[in-house]
Order: sequence, then C-alpha cells, then structure tokens
Amino acid sequence: MSIRVVVADDQELVRAGFGMILDAQDDIEVVAEAADGREAVSAVRRHGPDVLLLDIRMPVMDGLEAARLVCAESGCKVVMLTTFDLDEYVYEALYAGASGFLLKDVRRDDLVHAVRVVAAGESLLAPTVTRRLVADLVKRRREQPAADGPPPPSLDALTAREVETLRLLARGLSNAEIAGTLFVSEHTVKTHVSNVLSKLGLRDRVQAVICAYETGLVTPGVP
Repeated sequence: MSIRVVVADDQELVRAGFGMILDAQDDIEVVAEAADGREAVSAVRRHGPDVLLLDIRMPVMDGLEAARLVCAESGCKVVMLTTFDLDEYVYEALYAGASGFLLKDVRRDDLVHAVRVVAAGESLLAPTVTRRLVADLVKRRREQPAADGPPPPSLDALTAREVETLRLLARGLSNAEIAGTLFVSEHTVKTHVSNVLSKLGLRDRVQAVICAYETGLVTPGVP
C-alpha cells in the first residue's frame, strides 16, 4: 500500500522537485500539491494523506497555522520544510504536533527516508540539530512560559520501565539502542513507547521528547 503524500510550498520548483522524487518511489504517491497553507489544509481534508510536507513560510496561511489545523483534525503526519536549521518557527511547529523538519536542501535519499520514517509512526529525531531544537525549545518555554500553554503532563501514570524508556528516547536512542540498553526485545520497546504516548496523551515521539525535558526527566546538556 502506497504512502500518500501532499507537498505544500509556495515555490513551484520546490514542489515539483520534491513531487518528482517522491513519485518515482514504488511505495510513495504524491496525491496533491499546495502553494499556500490554506490550500495545504484543504488538500489534507480532501485527500486524507499519510504525510504532509509543509513549508513554514507561506502566503495566505503560514505553515505553522496549517500544521496546527492538520494535526488537530487528522492523523496526517506533518514534516516542516525550512531553509534555516534554526528557524524560530520550527519550535512552535513541534509544539503544534509536527513530527519533525527537513531543510529544503535535503538530499534525495534523505527526503524519501524521512517520508517513510514518519509514515511508519516514527519521528525525525536522529539529526543532532533536531535534538538541539527540542532542548532549546524547552529552555525558551521555561524562561518565557506561554500564558495559555498546557502544563507538562505528570509521569505518575508510567511504570518504572516506561519512565526509563522515555528517558532513553529523549536522549535520541533508537528502538534498537533502547532494547540493547534495557536488555529487552525491540517489540517490548515499541510496546513501552506506545504505552508512554497513550498514558501521557502525546501524539508522537517528538512530543514525548519535549515532555521528558519539560518534566525535568532529562536535562539539556546532561548525558
């Protein structure tokens, strides 16, 4: 079954280029393109894609607002596209529910891999820059907490093993690495991660990492 994708960017060449790369894959189908945030939201509502590649800076409705709407209304995974690795809007996008971000000069193979990873329910947490974003995001929130922002969830509902899984996940370990550290199978790790997300009401691994930092389970800069 193909991974259905919508590509949203106000630059036609970017949309066309990404679309051609993805459509060339046997397991990926680009079902629509959008030139602004409003069109992106409409395309998701119309086509029900698995993944939305969404530019942060767009006319009519920016990518941040579009991401909020898509994440609130559907199970579509959102990957933000940006020109800058420390674009200030990336922070808000992660809070809105985006599963990660890609630079627009991403390599062909990395673009395809990202779509497959996100469609499978994982998040783009591996790159060092993404972990730095999450840590900096939490630091900013602690220094200037949003008046209307939700408080971090309590970890009381988690078992000791689930807490440890969350801690390792927040440090950037893959399921295989977590399994090796805890001396359990990858299937068991997937179960623990699923339980963590369910019990804490989190959308995906990105939000789990944010939660780990916000609750103090993991401290930025401390191994």
